[in-house]
Amino acid sequence: MPSHLFADRPAQPPEPGAVDALISQTRRLRGEVDAVRRDAVADEDDPQQRWQRALCDLAVHQLDDLGAHLGQLRAGVPASASLVDAAGEIDVPVDTAPGTAYGVAAPPRTGSLLSRVGSAEWNLLTDEVSWSDELFQIFGRLRESGPMSLDEMPTMVFAEDQPVLQSMVTDCLIDGKPIDGEFRIVRTDGRVRTVHMTGEPVLDTDGCTASMWAVLRDVSELRRSERTVRESRDSLERSRHIELTERRVAVELQEAVLPPWRGSLRFAHDGPAPLDVAAHYLPAASTGLIGGDWYDALALPDGDALLTVGDLTGHGVAATSSMAMLLGALRGMAVAGIRPAALMGHLNQLLETSGQPALGSAMCCRYDPVAQTLAWAQAGHPAPLLFRDGTGHTLRRPEGVLLGATTGAAYGEAETRLLPGDLLVLHTDGLTRGTGADDDTGTRRLLALGPRLAEARDAQDGVRAVVEEFGEESREDDACVMVVRVARRA
Repeated sequence: MPSHLFADRPAQPPEPGAVDALISQTRRLRGEVDAVRRDAVADEDDPQQRWQRALCDLAVHQLDDLGAHLGQLRAGVPASASLVDAAGEIDVPVDTAPGTAYGVAAPPRTGSLLSRVGSAEWNLLTDEVSWSDELFQIFGRLRESGPMSLDEMPTMVFAEDQPVLQSMVTDCLIDGKPIDGEFRIVRTDGRVRTVHMTGEPVLDTDGCTASMWAVLRDVSELRRSERTVRESRDSLERSRHIELTERRVAVELQEAVLPPWRGSLRFAHDGPAPLDVAAHYLPAASTGLIGGDWYDALALPDGDALLTVGDLTGHGVAATSSMAMLLGALRGMAVAGIRPAALMGHLNQLLETSGQPALGSAMCCRYDPVAQTLAWAQAGHPAPLLFRDGTGHTLRRPEGVLLGATTGAAYGEAETRLLPGDLLVLHTDGLTRGTGADDDTGTRRLLALGPRLAEARDAQDGVRAVVEEFGEESREDDACVMVVRVARRA
């Protein structure tokens, strides 16, 4: 802002029409941003929402300031005042009253950042000091106490900010440099404010510094709003970093626990009807949600085959680590010869005593290749789908509640005879979950795949057909699907 004594930079008043257009644009934009801010109801537990709300607040505050300045620009210098009064004080027009920043009446706003702007001049020849009324308000100083000299001002400035003020004043008085900087003050009422100071030296006819003038603006609320944006942004970045780290750990843990095989795998070779097995994991629509779903197929020491799928509640490292614990226990008990129903009871007890309580659904099947029978038990889990000659049906579930739901739960066991050419589909509920508890649309879609599954060359072809049907959907939860085909001996 040039001094009034610089004749080579005369003031050029803006055209009223241009200022009116800017005021209208600012008012419209402020209303739109304020509407966005009202809609952004911040969840204090969500760093992203806190950051978005803080940005909206900052934008509204800055538009308030812009509107106030444009209103002053349109009003021009008040007719009752002069830029230079009889005492030589530079009287800069100050705040528009709250609620009239755009030249129109508006309801009072709370938390407005319309900053107070004051002016001052320190005459080096006469030692006179002139402060505007607003500057007394910024410093919380009574007008009867008089304005402060340059030597007195540092007494109200933070100790660590005093060198900043001293450097600005020295550069202005000695080197003729413009002033532009900020410092913090402690008002007489104890309140801390941040003040932005701009100004220039005023030269006499000989080119020597005669006085120094400055405009001081209280930017405390603006800086506080900017700090809130920075802090919320940093919190959001930390939250995202933690989420990415947890996701990476969860993915690595999941990949380490789930079977490493890809494509079809043959089990139970000693019987007349060995098994051809393939499985696939389908992530949730949000790639950040790695859940506790699992699938597994394992050859047991007595020649039987273990087939299992399951799902633990929750997502992230906690869910995958609990899944790893449960699947490890399940494998160990199955190798030890524990039957499916008893095995479900032990898993239920394990979840109850776990340091990370959770609920889970699970299905455990044991296939005897000699008798060609499938013994299975379930804990609140969807039943297997059996397809024979292109037609599918759901097997009747034995008794079994969710794992971890109740102490000492009893689990039933069912047995089904399988024939060469039969095909089983085992899955977690994330694959077929509907909009309501009684919505069986997903299961009916799976059963409708019977003709395609009948044409599958192997289990992997069957998995591919299921994934083509369900894989592109926007699932709220992850899912697993396992296709088991009873092969015919050549």
